[in-house]
Amino acid sequence: MKQSIVTLDMEGVLTPEIWIAVSEKTGIPELRRTTRDEPDYDKLMRGRLAILDQHGLKLSDIQDVIGTLRPLPGGKEFLDELRSFVQVVVLSDTFEQFAAPLLRQLNWPTLLCHRLIVENDHIVDYQLRIREQKREAVAAFKRMNYHVIAGGDSFNDTAMLSEAHAGILFRAPDGVKRQFPQFPAVETYADLMKLIKQAMA
Repeated sequence: MKQSIVTLDMEGVLTPEIWIAVSEKTGIPELRRTTRDEPDYDKLMRGRLAILDQHGLKLSDIQDVIGTLRPLPGGKEFLDELRSFVQVVVLSDTFEQFAAPLLRQLNWPTLLCHRLIVENDHIVDYQLRIREQKREAVAAFKRMNYHVIAGGDSFNDTAMLSEAHAGILFRAPDGVKRQFPQFPAVETYADLMKLIKQAMA
């Protein structure tokens, strides 16, 4: 068995989409847009920050919504089992200030993500740790001689999936599956686990 590491997206794979939850709670439909809809992450985030400004939404308002979220059904159990036999790193385009309540419920897996720039509870900007952080992290693990297996659901995961030795789409929308037919696509944690184990063999 190869010395492997598994990299997983967070939202849509282990947890609900945070921005969709905020959209539903606030009744602002424009906040429903995610990386499933908009491949350009900077454009997506600039749009979100403008909407938050326009509606006077603060970081604490968003954190209140996140505090009500739970991992996707079966997500924690899947992650627990996976972590019992392989190292797992969650690679997400979320932010440190958003993720903690969800990470706590997932038993604190390692998360590499970005940071918000906040002044007096007001989100003024965001800071990417590095551009293309998911792909760069996988490339770095490969340089460390790991066999990398990656799972994700969105356009912004496909660079990570392409860079990995094995990439798997999990509950991806049809548009992503159509555009990236080279990746096996599964809908259940059991099937995802099976493909990860096969890729490790």
